[in-house]
Amino acid sequence: MRVFKDHMPLFVKVQPRQISLLFLFRLKSDPPLDKGVIPWLGHALEFGKDAAKFLSRMKQKHGDIFTVRVAGRYVTVLLDPHSYDAVIDDPVSLDFTRYAQVLMDRIFNLQLPHHQGAKAKAMMKQHFQGANLVWLNGTVHKHLWALLKAETLQNQTDWKEEGLFNFSYSLLFKLGYLTLFGGEQNNNGTDPSDVYKEYRKFDRLLTKMARATLKPDEKRTAQSVRQRLWELLAPAGLSADSGSSPWLQGYRQQLQEEGADEEVQRKAVLLQLWATQGNVGPAAFWLLGYLLTNPEALTAVRREFSRISQMETSQTPLLDSLVHTPVFDSALEEALRLTAAPFITREVVQEKTLHMADGKEYLLRKGDRVCLFPFSSPQMDPEIHHEPQKYKYDRFLNEDGSERRDFYKGGRRLKYYTMPWGAGTNGCVGKQFAINTIRQFVYMVLTYYDFELCDPNAQMPEVDASRYGFGMLQPKGDLFIRYKAKSSLYDC
Repeated sequence: MRVFKDHMPLFVKVQPRQISLLFLFRLKSDPPLDKGVIPWLGHALEFGKDAAKFLSRMKQKHGDIFTVRVAGRYVTVLLDPHSYDAVIDDPVSLDFTRYAQVLMDRIFNLQLPHHQGAKAKAMMKQHFQGANLVWLNGTVHKHLWALLKAETLQNQTDWKEEGLFNFSYSLLFKLGYLTLFGGEQNNNGTDPSDVYKEYRKFDRLLTKMARATLKPDEKRTAQSVRQRLWELLAPAGLSADSGSSPWLQGYRQQLQEEGADEEVQRKAVLLQLWATQGNVGPAAFWLLGYLLTNPEALTAVRREFSRISQMETSQTPLLDSLVHTPVFDSALEEALRLTAAPFITREVVQEKTLHMADGKEYLLRKGDRVCLFPFSSPQMDPEIHHEPQKYKYDRFLNEDGSERRDFYKGGRRLKYYTMPWGAGTNGCVGKQFAINTIRQFVYMVLTYYDFELCDPNAQMPEVDASRYGFGMLQPKGDLFIRYKAKSSLYDC
C-alpha cells in the first residue's frame, strides 16, 4: 500500500511509438513476448479490466517474466520476488519519473520538475519520521477524539447504521485533512466534510482519468471537481496561521522558492491530498471488515487492546510507534497482503541486462517499461502463503507471539514476502505514520463503541478489479455495520 505514493498505476493509453526493428526479430535473451490479437492495442482492454486475473494467466503461460503489448507500449512484467532487487535497486538503467509525470499531468493537470519531487520526498522524511512523528501522533489523537464524539453526539444511546467503507474512509479522510491540511482553524473555514464530498467524486473517476477513458460528461465532471478542490485547498499551508501542518507549510514554501505560481501550487496540494489520504481509509475498511467477519481475529485484537487500555488518557495517545501490538500488526499486514495492489513501474532509459535469481539473463530494451506486481507475487503466491485467498490474522506471528519473517519460495528465504509499502529507496516515507493512524482509529472504534455487523453472516464484498495498480483496492459494494458510543467515550 502506498499511502504516500510515488509508484503509479501501470496501464495508461499513450501515443503509439515507432516499433523498433529489433522487435521483428526476437532474441534468445528477450523475455517471452505476447502481443495479443488486436494490433497496437494488444492486451490493453484485458489489462485494464482486471490486471490481477490477466497477469495470473500470463504467468501460467510464460513463467515469472514476460513482455506484453499494451496500447502501443511494450511492458516487461517480472513476478519473481527473488529477482526484484535487480529492478528496485537500479537507479541508472531504470527510472519511473517520465511515466509518473504522464499520470500527474493526466490526473492533476500538473507538471513539476524531477528535482522538485526529490526535494518534496526529503521534506516528508523530515516531518513524518523521528521527533516530528511524535507530534503528528498527538495531533491525530486529538482530532480523532473530536471526530468520533461529533459522530455520535446526538442520540448517543441509539444505534446508527452505515456502510463500513464510508464510515472508515470519511472519518480517516477528515482526520488526515485536519492533521495535515486544515488544522485547528479548519483551513480558514473550509469544512472537511465538503472537501471529502468533492474528493470522493474525484476518486471515483481517478482510474478513468489515468487511462484517458473518460466519457464526455465524465470529463466535464472531472474538470469541475478538480477546480472545486483547487479552490477549497487554496489557503492550505500558505502561512503559519493557516492551521496547516509544518510539513504542508514547508512544501508550499518550497514550491514558491522554485517559482511555482498559485495555480501550480493549488494543483500540487491536491496531488499531496491524494497521495496522503487515498489509501488509509480503504486500508482501515479492509482491516475492520476482516476482523468483523472473523470472530477469532476480532477477539484476539480486542484482547491485546484491552491489556494496554488502562494506560489510555484523553491527553496521551496510547498507540504510538513505541507500543508493542504484535497481534494487531499481523492482522493489519494480513489485510494489506490481500488488498494492497500497486504496480511498481520503471522506464528503461538505457538497455539493461536483467540478471534473474535463477541465473537466467534477459534483455530489457530502451524505451520499454518494467512492471512488478507484488499482489500476484509474493502476496498471493500459494507457495509462499498457504491458502492465500484466506484471511489469517496470525499469518505473520510465530508461535511465541513474535513477528514472523521466514517465508520461502523455491526453498530459498524471501526478502520480499509482502510489499504493501513498496521497497528500497522508493519505500513509503509515511509508513509508520499510516500504521499509527490506522491503529489509533481501530483501537478507539473497538474500545469506545459497540460495533457490529448488521447481518452477522455478512461476507466481505468483492473488490473493484479496475483499481488494480492504484494502491489500495476498493470494494464493489459495502459491508453494513451498526454502532453506538459507549459512555466511556464521553467520560474521557
